[in-house]
Amino acid sequence: MKIYTVDAFTNEPFAGNPAAVCLLEKPAEDVWMQKTAMEMNLSESAFLVKEPEPFHYQLRWFTPSSEVDLCGHATLASAHILWEQDSVPFDQVLYFHTKSGLLSASYDQGRIILDFPVEIPGECPIPDVLLESLSVPVVSVEKNRLEYIVETTDEEAVLQAKPDTRRFLELDARGVILTAGSSQEKYDFVSRCFYPALGVEEDPVTGSAHCGLAPFWEKRLHKSSFSARQASSRGGDLFITIEKERCLIAGSAVTVLESTLFF
Repeated sequence: MKIYTVDAFTNEPFAGNPAAVCLLEKPAEDVWMQKTAMEMNLSESAFLVKEPEPFHYQLRWFTPSSEVDLCGHATLASAHILWEQDSVPFDQVLYFHTKSGLLSASYDQGRIILDFPVEIPGECPIPDVLLESLSVPVVSVEKNRLEYIVETTDEEAVLQAKPDTRRFLELDARGVILTAGSSQEKYDFVSRCFYPALGVEEDPVTGSAHCGLAPFWEKRLHKSSFSARQASSRGGDLFITIEKERCLIAGSAVTVLESTLFF
């Protein structure tokens, strides 16, 4: 059985966020998928099964420690592999049946565009653990159903932050996003994302986080289209547009490894 490693949200190998993509002939057992994700040891592994309807797929995502409800970079990687390896025409929209509903992906001028739900954050009480564990000034804090979004003063503060991520395990959320407006003209905002509860200390590039970051910055910048940089050590670029209750997230991908599973 073939399994691929794809660097998502980058057009360069060994950058962006690597995801494993496994094309299954039939649904697999949860335990097997979890063990495979542990073996791949990437932030997410994606497992796809064809649906009877053409260009429709079941899609599930696993970190090395658990299944997740929504994942952007592994969805982008999955679409990339289907177009590159599975003889799907590039002008064909792909549909994914997931725990977060029906998602889709399309291809346009070298970029893959994901159609995801907007995850609107709102004001919330600021947990003491956030103030105690972050090493940067806190300007504002909001929360959606997935994570806390913490705004700090500037891009340099995001880059230099050294949070005590172990303390994030005390929070009632899958993780914490640290963000600020960008000092670079080509980006509107930058971010870093931390998910120790999912077994991911810092995620290199997180597509689903931008379902919350886009409406967060929409209120502050009074615009609905953004160019964003996730400022992890690998780094990645995302292009996001809000259309009603949907978040269109665009990026590139590169296949870096093709391997065979024997078990």
